[in-house]
Amino acid sequence: QVQLVESGGGLVQPGGSLRLSCAASESVDWYGMGWYRQAPGNELELVAREFGGNGIHYAQSVEGRFTISKDIPKNTVDLQMTALKPEDTAVYYCTAARGGHTSWGKGILVTVSA
Repeated sequence: QVQLVESGGGLVQPGGSLRLSCAASESVDWYGMGWYRQAPGNELELVAREFGGNGIHYAQSVEGRFTISKDIPKNTVDLQMTALKPEDTAVYYCTAARGGHTSWGKGILVTVSA
């Protein structure tokens, strides 16, 4: 099972930017990589997913502000977040999906607050 470790979270002011990174123990080229988030009291929410050469899906709430990118040589997948809003505050999880199975990282906290 692939191991995933997120980094880059923290506190940022509204309107600011933050870049999350997820390091995988195996080649990310073998997986469909994604990012989910869960805000306090809310359900888990898909943020962005990439499907190899078959496109990328973003949640409507982050479309145009967040960008997912996969670096195959480095075995990482990043989430560039811009124009951050307080409602983006959540624990963000990296995922790797293949063959009907999804692996999850432990999550990292992003807080958007003045």
